Amino acid sequence: MKAMIGKRIAALTLLAVMLIAVTGAPASAQAADAKQPSVENPHMHIWGTDNIGQCWTHFDANETTSAVDGYGEKEFAQNQQVDVNFNCAMSESFKEDMYLNPNGTIRIDVGVYVQSGDCSDTAECQELRISLMKGSTVVAVNEFATNSFEDEQVIWEIPVAENMTRWNKSFEEPQLQFEYSKPNPGGLECIVFDCTGVFRLYYSNNQDGMNTEILFPVINASDPIAVGGDNAPPSAVESGLLPGFGLLAGVGSLAIGAVAASRLRHED
Repeated sequence: MKAMIGKRIAALTLLAVMLIAVTGAPASAQAADAKQPSVENPHMHIWGTDNIGQCWTHFDANETTSAVDGYGEKEFAQNQQVDVNFNCAMSESFKEDMYLNPNGTIRIDVGVYVQSGDCSDTAECQELRISLMKGSTVVAVNEFATNSFEDEQVIWEIPVAENMTRWNKSFEEPQLQFEYSKPNPGGLECIVFDCTGVFRLYYSNNQDGMNTEILFPVINASDPIAVGGDNAPPSAVESGLLPGFGLLAGVGSLAIGAVAASRLRHED
């Protein structure tokens, strides 16, 4: 009789463990991290210091260490080339690979302000060039004409290409590169007005009405249209199992084995 009661207690205990494992796993896996991308959190925000000495990104719309004025600005003395080349990279690595809808579009919105002169045959010139990088690899690049002494709202839509569907954690986080080079403002107006060269990047917390963020068409790794190259993660559909059933089956096997072992010991 005691042996039978012991078996039942053991079986009930293992069943409880099995249920906790099945119901608890999804909760822990879905624990939200505001700085990480997800289907519900697909907007990457740009932050930085007031002199653009540092520029970083993450998926949290709140940032306490970014420039209070909402932008970073670099000044260039008169007769100095207005020249910038800097990257805005993720402040931390992905915790999981990011998957994008292969039929989706990445949208980049960036606000800038420039004070510079016009190009000439003798002056080095580079229009605003923005590069989307996957780790250290450039996957898309575009140039945008800007007007001096005016705020410019850049909107760039990038159809998701084959090499953009999966962004591996730890070494393929997205980053943006900004390049610009034009002569300093010049002319008779500089006798009256300040002709200091300026390049300003508006951050996501700016109060000037400029939109600065990157929208990624994020999908779940288990989505049937998720593309991961040769090492695509198996989805519930591909495996033929219902979500969580694999874990349930594994824990169930352990329970059966434990009860069987207990029975053999009692029979011996």
